[in-house]
Amino acid sequence: MAKQVAAKKQKSIEESLWDSANKLRGTVESSEYKHVVLGLIFLKFASDKFEERRKELIEEGKEKYLEMKEFYNMKNVFFLPEESRWSAIIQHAKQNDIALRIDTALHTVEKNNPSLKGALPDNYFSRLNMDVSKLAALLDSINNIDTLKDKEQDIVGRVYEYFLSKFALAEGKGKGEFYTPKSIVNLIAELIEPYKGIIYDPACGSGGMFVQSIKFIEAHHGNTREVSIYGQEYTATTYKLAKMNLAIRGIAANLGDVPADTFGKDQHPDLKADFIMANPPFNQKDWRASNELTNDPRWMGYEVPPTSNANYAWILNIASKLSENGVAGFILANGALSGGGEEYKIRKKLIENGLVEAILVLPRNMFYTTDISVTLWILNKNKKAKIVELPEETRKYRNREHEVLFVDLRQKGIPFEKKFTQFSEEDISKVTKTYHIWQSERCAEEYENIPEYCYAASLEEIRAKDYSLVPSKYIEFVNRDENLDFDKKMKALQSEFKELLKQEEASKKELMDVFKTLGYEIG
Repeated sequence: MAKQVAAKKQKSIEESLWDSANKLRGTVESSEYKHVVLGLIFLKFASDKFEERRKELIEEGKEKYLEMKEFYNMKNVFFLPEESRWSAIIQHAKQNDIALRIDTALHTVEKNNPSLKGALPDNYFSRLNMDVSKLAALLDSINNIDTLKDKEQDIVGRVYEYFLSKFALAEGKGKGEFYTPKSIVNLIAELIEPYKGIIYDPACGSGGMFVQSIKFIEAHHGNTREVSIYGQEYTATTYKLAKMNLAIRGIAANLGDVPADTFGKDQHPDLKADFIMANPPFNQKDWRASNELTNDPRWMGYEVPPTSNANYAWILNIASKLSENGVAGFILANGALSGGGEEYKIRKKLIENGLVEAILVLPRNMFYTTDISVTLWILNKNKKAKIVELPEETRKYRNREHEVLFVDLRQKGIPFEKKFTQFSEEDISKVTKTYHIWQSERCAEEYENIPEYCYAASLEEIRAKDYSLVPSKYIEFVNRDENLDFDKKMKALQSEFKELLKQEEASKKELMDVFKTLGYEIG
């Protein structure tokens, strides 16, 4: 019992806040209430930063500038008029007009800070008709977060990231597309190394690729001022999430003037990016009318992608946006690795033109919206080997310019949230090391093909396989049955079966309760 009490006391800020926010469920759809919660977290953070800057101005004897927005913006702080400050919200938290006050506060913040245009929830609180007591309880919980207490720990960023992942989990298939699991984003960043230059995401969701790029630069002691961020997002509510997510972290980005379809309204037509990171919609159908975009410059002389599936439209859009030495890492459904028709012709040319650098097949159950295995593609406009300066006696020379590296990661990963998989830090480190050793022309450690893990295929080998990019056609596989841990597999199946039975019991009870409320007894 003592241990259980201790465990409860050790709940993280994120977990405690989630428990409090969860009380709104039932009265507000999860797809809506994420904007409620995240809007409030943003307002609390912006207010804390504003009050910190206000205190600085007072200490510097600059009281006459306290209501001048320029003295806040110059320090990358949003100016908040009095009615928009958190203190004003908390003061009226228990009153019946609190929803209107929050809407007014968010609208006023956006109006006074042009960089937030289109970012904050618009008239959400009044429209949703929330229970005042539950909303007040949520405000009290958020009020307990000291967003500035530990800047190294990025508390508000942690909370925001936690909520995005929990909302994606809660919404499940077909609704959580705004979020790419963190470990996948980490892997892409570590592989393509977006140190400096222009970073672009044509389907940016809630902006996770950008956040992780900045974290990568900081972790490797780079200069975040040496990157520029461009993106585009189709869904209006997700566009707002991305703008808030970036604003919370002080990341400047050009996401276009409005949310818009990347194919129908490209808001960065002349962009040439040094790094592209993306997780576009899988197997998107009817993405263009048959007579539209047939002469789009993004197809670069390749065949026009078929209307039935946008996978190759995304590939060509990405390839067309790469700078002379640009590199891209993006996720696609496995179907794009093979297949005929126009897709085959495009894939063949991409390979012959030396654009495809690596193909990594990922484990199943990594995404909250689908349980299928997907593929990470890496395109590189400059596939010449990296030069690693080493003493002559340790150098090994090889030409990888016409090779494609295939990596099978389906057996990697660790359990996450019971039924999902994520990469561990060790997984990411191993894959990254393999890729960079293979990529280097001169290295102390020579690259080796490893059965069931990786294979570097020559252009001739890929031609012989009729330009298929399915990793299992190249990577050697041994008889897995000999190494099968039967006991481990059975325990996993037993656990899944128990969970299914538990869910069935819960559903049965709910059904019985419904009949009871109607005045009928069963059994």
